[in-house]
Amino acid sequence: MTLSREQDKAELRERVWAALDAASAVEDDTAHGRIPAFHGAEAAARRLADLPAWRSAKIIKVVPDTAQEPVRALALEQRKVVYMAVPRLAAEAPFYVLDPARLSVPPAVAADRSKVPTLTSPVDVDELAPVDVVVLGSVAVDLTGARIGKGAGYSDIEAALLTEAGLITETTVIVTTVHRLQVVDVVPTQAHDVRVDLIVTPEEVIACPGPRTAAHIRWEDLPEEKIAAIPALAKRRAERR
Repeated sequence: MTLSREQDKAELRERVWAALDAASAVEDDTAHGRIPAFHGAEAAARRLADLPAWRSAKIIKVVPDTAQEPVRALALEQRKVVYMAVPRLAAEAPFYVLDPARLSVPPAVAADRSKVPTLTSPVDVDELAPVDVVVLGSVAVDLTGARIGKGAGYSDIEAALLTEAGLITETTVIVTTVHRLQVVDVVPTQAHDVRVDLIVTPEEVIACPGPRTAAHIRWEDLPEEKIAAIPALAKRRAERR
């Protein structure tokens, strides 16, 4: 029996989560059902910060996952502005802006996603500036840059919103930080899936050959309940009608 692309993805997630659990490679009781908070996330963040693209960047967009908390903290410590999506994009203004010049708490505190709503208010896409580096969480990624998350699709939608606004361009560097066990031979993809330019593990940096296609909102692939649950999408669809 031929599996659907979504079934292929689901099976790959299960294999990677099981491998991480077997290796005791995550901070939580289990990797299953989430973007894994892998051991070595701090080392991966430091390795990322050694890259020229990072050093020259002024604005970093980072997912709100725990695995990327060290990336957010390091960016703020180095006086870079951090964009972080509202979890599950559950607000009409779907992004937070963390500006080190305006924070009254240490970077490590500001990087904690549970603290962010107490430090700043969410803004809409039109209040943001172009992004230099995007840092994604992943469940699995392959050497071509194909990646999958836990299946909700929020990272793809975030990238599409920023791309359609001209804030993610072909010069924006897209990265994922992962455990080495999350780097696999092949990741099945669909048209809406965002690819990365670089994979950063605690041990190495892997350049992906591309080419990377621009992300766009693929309305035909979005179920009605997903659009209704994401106010920024519901608003944009209403504007298109």
